[in-house]
Amino acid sequence: MGIGISVFLIAVGAVLTFALERTAEGVDLDAVGIILMVVGFVGLLFSGLIFGDNGYYRRDRGPRDPL
Repeated sequence: MGIGISVFLIAVGAVLTFALERTAEGVDLDAVGIILMVVGFVGLLFSGLIFGDNGYYRRDRGPRDPL
């Protein structure tokens, strides 16, 4: 999951949780929004860890050698 998708999931989750006042029968929109925000934050964290400056996959060095 990339950074863009993670930010999109966080934004959609925030809208469902905080801005939407509608109800859907059988679906708790607040819970769905919170789940989307959590998944977005986890995806953002993993994207930063794996593909960041000190991540495992770097374009200039390739994968790190195990110790």
